[in-house]
Amino acid sequence: MKAQPQLLAPPSLRILIADDHDVMRQGTQSVIEREPGWEVCGFASTGREAVAKTAELEPDIVIMDMTMPELNGLDAAVQIKRHAPKTEILMFTGHATDQLIREVFEAGVKSFINKAEAHTYLVEAIKSLSRHKPFFTNEVSEILFANILSRAKGSPDAAEPGQRLSLREREIVQLIAEGNSNKAMAEDLHISVRTAEAHRASILRKLNLNSVADLVRYAVRNNIIEP
Repeated sequence: MKAQPQLLAPPSLRILIADDHDVMRQGTQSVIEREPGWEVCGFASTGREAVAKTAELEPDIVIMDMTMPELNGLDAAVQIKRHAPKTEILMFTGHATDQLIREVFEAGVKSFINKAEAHTYLVEAIKSLSRHKPFFTNEVSEILFANILSRAKGSPDAAEPGQRLSLREREIVQLIAEGNSNKAMAEDLHISVRTAEAHRASILRKLNLNSVADLVRYAVRNNIIEP
């Protein structure tokens, strides 16, 4: 009697890696694929691609860099959670601030790791997210605890005035800061050139800024683009 061929068990955890640096993608993939049952189901190198690939591949977890071209990690996370609420997100960042951590958690991200510590905590964070549980490093916990103490003492929030831009406004800020013309921005967003010009002027007024150079500095300070 012929032996029946063994069927391979499907992966228990499918993970999408979104990062515009090839070395980080490869390193992250290497760590993930050493774990039994874990599979890297796809890659993305821009925020928009991460949103599209999540919709296409339906991964369990998206590992995403905070600063990526076209659409930064925070705004990509908002779109991903809106359309795929069961997909968990692990965010990598170059540095953490109280304001950034709060915005990330408000977007529905449950794990936030400094890039320098990524491989130290990556497996532990993914295991926690696979159970839909949050994962914090000591750095994030200390920042959050310091903020709680500050509020308890009555200290005002250190958030920069005008930071609360809409998702579309943040997307436009990123496109402008990356050097896109009104015409290029209009094509990207499927709007008219006149509408793109109106958005640019409105955002400068809202943030009380005078020039594109000021807007670039704002985008860097708020982790919308990399310096």
